[in-house]
Amino acid sequence: MKQIRVPVLVVGAGPAGLTTAALLAKYGVDVLAITRYPGTANSPRAHITNQRAVEVFRDLGIEERVMSVATPVAQMRNNVWATSFAGPELARLQAWGTGERRAADYALASPSHMCNAPQHLLEPVILTAAREFGARLLFNTELVSIRQTDDAVHAQVVDRITGEETEIVADYAVGADGAQSRVVTDIGFDLEGEMGLGCAVNCWLEVDLTKYCEHRPGVLYWIAQPGSDYWVGSGTFICVRPWNEWVMLFMYNPQAGEPDLSDEAVIARARATIGDPDVAIKVKSVSKWTINKMFARQMVKGRVAIAGDAAHRHPPANGLGSNTSVQDAFNLAWKLAMIVKGQASPALLQSYSDERQPVARQIVERAMKSVVDMHPISDALGFREGQSVREGQASLDELFADTEQGRRRRQALAEAVELQHYQFNCHGVELGQRYASAAVIKDGLPQPTPLAEPELYYQPTTTPGACLPHAWLEHDGAAVSTLDLVGRGAFTVLTGPGGQAWLDAARRVGEDFGIDLRVALIGYGGDALDTYGRWRELREIEEDGCLLVRPDRFVAYRSMTLAADPEAALRQVLADILGKAPADAHEAARSPSMLIA
Repeated sequence: MKQIRVPVLVVGAGPAGLTTAALLAKYGVDVLAITRYPGTANSPRAHITNQRAVEVFRDLGIEERVMSVATPVAQMRNNVWATSFAGPELARLQAWGTGERRAADYALASPSHMCNAPQHLLEPVILTAAREFGARLLFNTELVSIRQTDDAVHAQVVDRITGEETEIVADYAVGADGAQSRVVTDIGFDLEGEMGLGCAVNCWLEVDLTKYCEHRPGVLYWIAQPGSDYWVGSGTFICVRPWNEWVMLFMYNPQAGEPDLSDEAVIARARATIGDPDVAIKVKSVSKWTINKMFARQMVKGRVAIAGDAAHRHPPANGLGSNTSVQDAFNLAWKLAMIVKGQASPALLQSYSDERQPVARQIVERAMKSVVDMHPISDALGFREGQSVREGQASLDELFADTEQGRRRRQALAEAVELQHYQFNCHGVELGQRYASAAVIKDGLPQPTPLAEPELYYQPTTTPGACLPHAWLEHDGAAVSTLDLVGRGAFTVLTGPGGQAWLDAARRVGEDFGIDLRVALIGYGGDALDTYGRWRELREIEEDGCLLVRPDRFVAYRSMTLAADPEAALRQVLADILGKAPADAHEAARSPSMLIA
C-alpha cells in the first residue's frame, strides 16, 4: 500500500477544511487536505458571511476576491415577510447592520463588510488561495478509517475513481469532514444534542424576481400564505444572485409523507409561493437536509482536532455556520503551525478546544433559540397547522381590520418582528467571542460592564481573550486598520509613545524563542498615526502600555503601563503560552519535522 507522510492532514474541504489548509500553507506548513467529493460545493448551501469571517479572508489576502463573488451588504438590507412575492407584504426588517439604527455599529466594529457569499462561489476562492500558498488537495479521496498513536495519526483512504488505497501518516490531523464525520466517530469525540429535529428541502432555482425585489433588496423573503403554517410557512426564498438565482427552502413533516421533488412539482410550488403562475423557472438542483442541534464536548483528542460541522451542527438561523467554521480554522491553524515547527509545545493544541468549544455550544444554542423565536410571527398572523385557506385569509383580514382586535394583533406582529433582531442584527454574537485558556494571560482586571444587550451589540475591548478592536489609523498617507498591524501568522507587540522599551524587548525575545515576534508603535514617529483618536478611546492601556496580540488577532496579554522589566515580562508570557523555554523553542524551531515528506 502506498504511504504519504505529512505534518498535517486535513479531512474535508468545506469552509473549515479549506481555510485551515490555506492558513497552514501560508504559515509555511506542509499540509494535505482530502475530500471524498469530486470538487468544491455544488450548490449555494451556507451564504451569510459576517465581518469576523471576512477579517479572516483579509488576513489571508483574499478579501477582495471574496467580495468580488459575493452580493454586497447594501443588497442584503431587507428581510421581508409577505403572503407571496406578488401579494401583500406583512412586515419588513432592516437586517445585517444595514438599518439606520445599526449601520454605525457595524462600520465602527470592523474594516470588513458583511456580504452574501454562497458556498459554491466562496469555496473555489479559498481553494485557489490554498493552492497558491502550496497546500496539497486530493479530491475523490475518501477516508476509510483513522486512528492515532502516541507518535502519529494514521489514516486509510481510498481513491473513489481508481480504488487505490493509501495510508496517510501525519503528525496531526484536523477533522473538518462535516456532520457525518468519520473522524469524530473513529477517534471517539463525544457529542451532545439531537439530530434530525426537522426535515427541509432546498430547491436551487433560476427565476427572475427583479420586479418584486429591486425596490426592497434583501437576502431572505419569508412567504407565509393562508392555509400553510408548518415551521417557516410556505417557504423561504434565499437570494443567491440578485435577482434571478434563488434557493427556495421549505420544511415538511415526514409523517405526512415525503414531498414530490420532481421538477414539475417544485416549479408549481415555487410559482404558488411567488404568486405568479406564468413566471419562467428552471430547477438547477434539489436536496434534502435536517435540522440538527449538536456540538462536541471537546474539540481536541490527542493529535486530532475537529472543526466546522464536525464539531457543531445547527439550523441556519443567524447565519453562523460557515462563519464559525472559518473562525475555527483561524484559531487552530497558527497553533498547529507553531507546534509542527517546534516553536510551541503540543500542549498548546488543547487551548483550541478550550476556546472554541464554548463558542460551538453558544452558536448552536443561539441558532436554536432563533428558530423558536420565529413562532411569534406565525402566532401574530393567526396561522396554524391544518388551517384551511379560508380560515387563514379570515385571520389576515382581521389582522388588517380597523378594529381593537386588529390593532392588538398588529402590535403583536410588530413585537414579533422586533424580536428578529436577535437573528438578523445579532452583532454581539457575531463578533463578541471571548476566549479563556492557557493561551490567554489574564491581567486580573474585571471584564468590562456591558453597555448594551451583549448579544445584540458588540463591545470592543482589549481585555485578554478578546479580539483586538478595530480603529482606523494612517500610515504613509493611507488608511490602515489596527487589525492590519497584527495577524498574518505572527505574534505582535503593540504600544505607543513611551513604549519603545517594549519593542526593543520584543526583538530580543522573539529571537530567543525562534519566532517572528513583530512590533508596532502607534503614535508620532511610529508605524501608524491615530489620526481620529479612535484608538485612544479603545486601547484601555496607557500610551506606554503593551498589548501582545496573537496570530488570530486575539489579545494574549496586556500591560496597562510600561513594565519594570519588559523583556522579562514578554519572555514569561510567551513561555507560558507556547509551553517552551526560549532556548528549547529556538532549538526546536531549527529542526524540521521528521514527518515532512
